[in-house]
Amino acid sequence: MHKELMLVGSVPLETAEEVFKEFGRPLGPYLRAMPDGEVGDRRYWVVRMHFQVFNGHRDLQTVRRPEPDDGVERLIPRDAKDGWFFKVREGVDCVRFGHPGWRLGYARDAINSYAIFRTMKERGVIPASVRFQVSLPLANSAVSSRIFNIEDLPRVRPGFTEALKAEVAKIVETIPNEDLAIQWDASWELTDVYGAVPGLDPRDALQRNVEQVRSLAPAIPEKVALGYHLCFGTFGGWPRFAPGNLGQAVKLGNAFVAASGRRVDWLHIPALDTIEEAFYRPLADLEPGGARVYLGLIHSMDTYQARLAVARKVLPDFGVAAYCGFGRLPSTELPKILQDHLDAVHAL
Repeated sequence: MHKELMLVGSVPLETAEEVFKEFGRPLGPYLRAMPDGEVGDRRYWVVRMHFQVFNGHRDLQTVRRPEPDDGVERLIPRDAKDGWFFKVREGVDCVRFGHPGWRLGYARDAINSYAIFRTMKERGVIPASVRFQVSLPLANSAVSSRIFNIEDLPRVRPGFTEALKAEVAKIVETIPNEDLAIQWDASWELTDVYGAVPGLDPRDALQRNVEQVRSLAPAIPEKVALGYHLCFGTFGGWPRFAPGNLGQAVKLGNAFVAASGRRVDWLHIPALDTIEEAFYRPLADLEPGGARVYLGLIHSMDTYQARLAVARKVLPDFGVAAYCGFGRLPSTELPKILQDHLDAVHAL
């Protein structure tokens, strides 16, 4: 059972210390890496980029923002129709992001959380073998869903990719590499390869989404563990879209591994609440290249054993995880979430 469990990212607690205390001791023996829960504004994933980075940028114009609450500004959208939208200002060829390494906030948060993580390891709350996991959105997930005009995307993505690369450089410079894991989160990318993004040619989707990986992954030193989390999306409820099978997810995962230019340590693929073998059958074509595969089966636990059995017919050996993080769920659900993860790994 060792290292057969994965935590995707977010946890509905207020501080990283709470996350490490609540999850470190019971789940630590089964984890290869542990996130800080993406606490604070990271609970809302890439929405944080919209109100902290894009809004007010000199080269971007805010086209739409969430409607206020009784005249008071609102930063977090109620739903997709209430979300932020931006467009590139006239005359701007490339949107760049200054203060490299710190502009997006990921390095600052990682460095602060790692100090707590290290203390928890020294106290024996987290096993010594567990790495500190930093989860980052790929550039397309952060940018592509919020830029109003599709033709503007090539003017924003390269600059944001460079900003992400600078954040990673600061993280690996500051946190001991042998104690670090970086996970790239890909939600919009998965939506795109299933042809579910209006206005974009699905035939170009793989190339459109793999290009960023060729730039970002090789910049991570070999001593740092590397993983990918594919996601069907949770904004507005899970799943944001529900494909008929895992075919395109497998193709995207294979492409990410092949494009990484270095060792990939894990690959997380979500699973829906279905026991239809046809849904899982594409897993037979998975080419993880030595990466540990984790299937997002930890949900709807009354059918967990049945889904586990069906998936094993196609892919006999894999670890398990939730379909996504659960930072936006009520904190009152934490005891059940924790127990579900323990039940799931014990069932293996």
